[in-house]
Amino acid sequence: MLKHRGFPGRLPGTDYQFVIRRPNPKGVTPITRRERFRDRKPADKRADAGFMRALWENFGDQPFERGNLDAGRLSWLFGREVLAVDDPFDPESYESLLVIDVEVARRSFPEAFEG
Repeated sequence: MLKHRGFPGRLPGTDYQFVIRRPNPKGVTPITRRERFRDRKPADKRADAGFMRALWENFGDQPFERGNLDAGRLSWLFGREVLAVDDPFDPESYESLLVIDVEVARRSFPEAFEG
């Protein structure tokens, strides 16, 4: 499992996790598309925006390996702002390649691309 050095471990000041420390001995948690409903808590929305900012700052528009990125956090963006590169995509592989759909991500999280 690739460890993304320099990637923030969590959203500052919260318990919203961005990376995992070690592989899950019971098996890899799959990445699945999670629906984001309008009534989500503001803290959850900030966590999504913070994670998108970290992805953008670390990888830009280039493909990146899932590695130690948290599957739960990725799942909130998967299928919209973050897309699979591999065909077929293996949602249970730490080596799966992903890429940011920059147009969709800028519309969804404009604050992640400021500055």
